[in-house]
Amino acid sequence: MKPEPATTHASEATVRTYHQRTKHNFMAYAQGPDTLDWDAQPAPFRHFEQAPCVQLPDFSKSLQDPAILSALTRPFATLSDTISPLPYTLSTLGALLHLALGITAWKSYGPDRWAVRANPSSGNLHPIEAYVLVQGLHGLSDGVYHYSPDSHTLERRANIACEPDSTPMLKIGLTSAMWREAWKYGERAFRYCQLDTGHAVGALSYAAQTLGWSLTEQKHIGTEALAHLLGIDRSEDFPARRYPETEREEAEILLSVSFSSVATSIPQSITPVRWQGTASTIDAHPIYRWPVIEEVAIASRQTIAKVSAATTLPTSNTKATTANNPISTASVILGRRSAQRFDAGHVMPEQDFIAILEALLPNDSAPWNALSSPPRINLLLFVHRVEGFSSGLYLLTREPRLAAQLDSHLSQQFLREAVANVPPHLNLQLLTPAPAGELHRVARSLHCHQDIAANACFALGMLAEYDGVLTDNPSAYRGLHREAGLIGQVLYLQAEMVGLRGTGIGCFFDDPIHELFGLTDNTFQTIYHFTVGLALDDTRIENIPTSTLTTMQARTS
Repeated sequence: MKPEPATTHASEATVRTYHQRTKHNFMAYAQGPDTLDWDAQPAPFRHFEQAPCVQLPDFSKSLQDPAILSALTRPFATLSDTISPLPYTLSTLGALLHLALGITAWKSYGPDRWAVRANPSSGNLHPIEAYVLVQGLHGLSDGVYHYSPDSHTLERRANIACEPDSTPMLKIGLTSAMWREAWKYGERAFRYCQLDTGHAVGALSYAAQTLGWSLTEQKHIGTEALAHLLGIDRSEDFPARRYPETEREEAEILLSVSFSSVATSIPQSITPVRWQGTASTIDAHPIYRWPVIEEVAIASRQTIAKVSAATTLPTSNTKATTANNPISTASVILGRRSAQRFDAGHVMPEQDFIAILEALLPNDSAPWNALSSPPRINLLLFVHRVEGFSSGLYLLTREPRLAAQLDSHLSQQFLREAVANVPPHLNLQLLTPAPAGELHRVARSLHCHQDIAANACFALGMLAEYDGVLTDNPSAYRGLHREAGLIGQVLYLQAEMVGLRGTGIGCFFDDPIHELFGLTDNTFQTIYHFTVGLALDDTRIENIPTSTLTTMQARTS
């Protein structure tokens, strides 16, 4: 049933109000906790007590399968090349989950020890939980399972009623335990949960592509129906010791895996029966409450009435300039890390910069085809030190549909010069050159006074189509952030491939950035920022990879 217009308009107003009130600015940051007790932070892993547990094959042992080993050791630069799909087995399912969501390393500093995962997260807090819907897999009963990355196990939450000899099926549902982010970031946490959802979708898409599989968003199912399908609407299974919102999970997205390189989106009837297990506690003693997070979550939920036809993306007609790079897929995916500091003197090679920009153009292959919404984000670049490029502000138009609108809204004082030393299809323009010292100061100031935005080779802001997108469709607010997170995941892996590192930046001064680029209304809004450079590692921190493949290089013929 289509929602009443008044209800839709009220939800839209709630989303717009939330976005405005959670902006950082020079005078004040968005509302957040006054203090943090790091010894009492929310539990990073959730388990379901009394749920039957299935141990997935150890990732290292699964590498004894020649097909899996071959898929992981081929060059990451050739990942888009078609390979024979690997069979759907417990080992390949385990490899998919480890590559996308698993623990790739443990770090320690003094008495502290923490996990690094394949999918990045704001503050390494990891609000995203994954549920796996399995049917027709030898050695695993049909059912709804929760994935536990710390033990690499599946906890069976429910059985699935299905017809005998039914077609093999794999679907992955993502939820967000929003309190994990809110504990540190307060009201802005909902934004970060959506960004992390986009990162996780990107990680899953890359992992599926590694196996010769593909995945697509199943947008025919609304948020409430997805919550029911995953069992997270069962309040009795998520007991809270103090505040209910600290233990709840919000349904985010359902992804369907195709066991071929061609994505399919065929709805299948799934009926969970006989639920089992009680969720472990995330935070037994929360101090703060942030009611606006639940308000915007409710207001932005997907309804079936808002589902539109899947987007047709352009076919990629470019060949990456890094095609001869031998670094293996495993090294890139499992070796991904967020940089904490950058070498402020490193100059990025021109061909690497161009290759990264080319990789950011949406096309009909992974990971861009994982999301069903059309591209709505263009990129504002702060180029500090790239060989052959003047330091200054640039614009990369990823979505040509928005070019004319951008022209009319960006400052008319900008040069808008096409950059001669890049392929024309990149649509890269120099907005204005800027002295290195001045650009360093501006980039640092606009990113909450963080050196990491100024010492990078380049930083960028993701400028999203905003006003028109939200009109009568408040759920699009989630989609904008998910697209931004997906872009961020591509940046992470592309930087890793050329020997650099990336870092997502969620803290920036929203409206001052708009003012810098001459944006005076809400037609466009900056959603997420990112920075790439040569990382300076802290040698005091011990880093222990969970797989020897994190340092493997591809075999050459």
